[in-house]
Amino acid sequence: MSMACPKCGQQLPLPPQSILFRCQCGNLIPLGNSDRSLPVQEHGRSSSKMRRFRDKFRRNSSRKNSPSTSPRLSLLFTKPPPSGKRALLCGVTYKKEKFRLSGTLHDVNSMRNLLVKKISFSDESILILAEEAAYKPPTRRNVLEAFKWLMIDLKSGDSLVFYFSGHGLQQPDFLDDELDGFDETICPLDCTTKGMITDNNINDILVKPLTPGVTLHAIIDSCHSGTILDLPWVYNREKSWADNRPPSGTKKGTSGGRAIGFSACRDNQLAAETSALSDEKTMMGAMTYTFIKALSENTNITYQGLLDYMHNEIENVNKARCPLLKPFQGKIDQEPMLSSSEKFDTNIKFKL
Repeated sequence: MSMACPKCGQQLPLPPQSILFRCQCGNLIPLGNSDRSLPVQEHGRSSSKMRRFRDKFRRNSSRKNSPSTSPRLSLLFTKPPPSGKRALLCGVTYKKEKFRLSGTLHDVNSMRNLLVKKISFSDESILILAEEAAYKPPTRRNVLEAFKWLMIDLKSGDSLVFYFSGHGLQQPDFLDDELDGFDETICPLDCTTKGMITDNNINDILVKPLTPGVTLHAIIDSCHSGTILDLPWVYNREKSWADNRPPSGTKKGTSGGRAIGFSACRDNQLAAETSALSDEKTMMGAMTYTFIKALSENTNITYQGLLDYMHNEIENVNKARCPLLKPFQGKIDQEPMLSSSEKFDTNIKFKL
């Protein structure tokens, strides 16, 4: 099968199971319909939940994966963000679905408390999307519009935070910009009808526009999230930077700023939601809990120290073989990851 690119007219061969194709001219062409459903890898904070998630996703044919990257705000968020520190926090519970999660609202509230009480963010500088009456729901449209809110009118010295707690998936990469052949995604509330948000989307909207003097920290607590920002460098357990630049040669860096990502796990791993880590037995994402605990206990912690702390906390639970981790047979099998738009000394102080 082939089609002509609407922008440049070039004849393009169509991959058999793609919902989105990028022409050499850069034009993104959505291809989804009921006969071209996208296969996704089974995963989840609970594998049985994710089987239901996968099955429902495959039954729906509406896929919209070509968002506008214009920084102009719609009427959804009319109040512009303040200069300096600003944060977007998204927690998706999927409360009306069989694959619902239990701890994401607690995750978001805990992250908001950390930013306000420990890191001097103001309430006005934080935008929360969650399935509660006080917030706008984390639908695909709202998440993409909130991305624009986070990125509008950037100035040198701005410190941006994007936090996500929810499901994550993988899908085949047909653009040759993934070393493992899969794109990573985050799943908004309406992902089964409106589609997921891919790492390409996130890189285009949150990473590439970063200008000199602007820093973005992304904290992603979802499955398959290791390279969810598509950043060129990934820090490994040997304490060195591994090259994650795409085989296609596509630029995945910034426009002079810096993007740093903390992810719950490797691209091929699942992220745990558990009460085993909390003294109060509160359900939370394992990565979120250990991240917040590390910063609460040591405000002068380094990037290396933060990564090591999260690894050690999870390993301590694994050694105890806590019975509360039934979906994982007594073990949290995830390795928190650090990635960046450029190499840097991880022994410097972590700073938002």
